[in-house]
Amino acid sequence: MTAVKQVFHTSVWVLLSYSLYFNITEIRVKKAPDVITSVLTYDGFGGKFKYLTFWYFIIQTVYFGLCVANDFCGTNVRPSDKGQRCRLQRWRDNFLATVVFPVGMFVVLTFWGIYAVDRELVYPKELDKIIPSWLNHIMHTTILPFLLIDKFLVYHQYPSRKIGFATLLSLALLYLSWILWVAFYANIWVYPILKVLNPHQKAVFIMAMLVFFMCLYLLGEFINKTFWGKERNHLQAQKKKSS
Repeated sequence: MTAVKQVFHTSVWVLLSYSLYFNITEIRVKKAPDVITSVLTYDGFGGKFKYLTFWYFIIQTVYFGLCVANDFCGTNVRPSDKGQRCRLQRWRDNFLATVVFPVGMFVVLTFWGIYAVDRELVYPKELDKIIPSWLNHIMHTTILPFLLIDKFLVYHQYPSRKIGFATLLSLALLYLSWILWVAFYANIWVYPILKVLNPHQKAVFIMAMLVFFMCLYLLGEFINKTFWGKERNHLQAQKKKSS
């Protein structure tokens, strides 16, 4: 099983790293003199960093890089094992639980959900000429199977819900503040759906998305419990003994 995890994590990390490199160096609207400038000037103020998908592209690549490092240099201790998790494993587990899984699921479900209703609100046809189909699926589709396979192969110890919700909502509010600033400063609505909503509808939509984030966190907990119920029972038993 250790070898399977190493091969899976390494393969996904290499694929994501190449795809991210391709996105940065090849996917441009405005030709710029260097790679960094092209990222910052792509499609107006803020460049690709306006988009949650691009944020998550980086987050997911970093996560699987962390998994590779932990597979070869860290620990994969479960509650039923003897020993303690190393710092690298704790970072991996917390990162997956509080950011990687809920944000990844949010990207997949909201993108394809809105796309099914009206693709122009989230991914206009003009982008088909700029972004190859395979890269679009790396950014919006393969996230789901990669996360589910990772959850099946690897036990992740979740933090308390208080810490989990606080971390996730902090990131969500940070991104929300960023796209509102872009709208105010540059008159660019990152997602066309926000442009067509009136202020009241925007507020309701944003609140609904925050609640959706929390539900996705709970979904991650549930999947973890489904795959690793026995390990969670061991963990709860250990906590009772220590209390």
